Amino acid sequence: MRRLDLAGALVAEAPVLFLDEPTTGLDPRSRAELWDVIRELVARGSTLLLTTQYMEEADQLADDIVHGRRIAQGTADELKSMVGGERIELTISDEADLETTRRSLSRYSAGDPHVDGRSLIAPISGEPYMLTDVLQELAGNNVRLADVGLRKPTLDDVFLTLTGRAAEAVAPDVEQDEILEEVA
Repeated sequence: MRRLDLAGALVAEAPVLFLDEPTTGLDPRSRAELWDVIRELVARGSTLLLTTQYMEEADQLADDIVHGRRIAQGTADELKSMVGGERIELTISDEADLETTRRSLSRYSAGDPHVDGRSLIAPISGEPYMLTDVLQELAGNNVRLADVGLRKPTLDDVFLTLTGRAAEAVAPDVEQDEILEEVA
């Protein structure tokens, strides 16, 4: 039924189209196909306004994003730059290595690492080659890693930074967990 509703809304190719969380309940393949249809409509001149709780969807489709009661507005890249640059993300194999890893990461980081179980995330304070330096130091301390990465902030990071809390903690009368996108 969901696909039929979406097909009916999209077949007319209206100059302005409003969609309220159109990919909710869709499987990953259907979501990707709908994203392609949306991109095609926009490329042919339609303006699309939609709400979504999927930050990846906003990142993929939006030219302009308004968050909540205009807490922030801009392109995905502009909003991501508000929360900083790249981050080193490490997951250690043995929790006993947590303090050693935290100290090593702190030396190369622009701030204190965020620790969540065996995972540590820290903004880098310089060039991405610092990842190599961190890994060499950890190897010298016999720290085994389960995962490592150098990642850019996501729109989820933007949301948490701007609101200071998870979506569930936002006041019920403020729909800050939705993103309003304008793709034109």
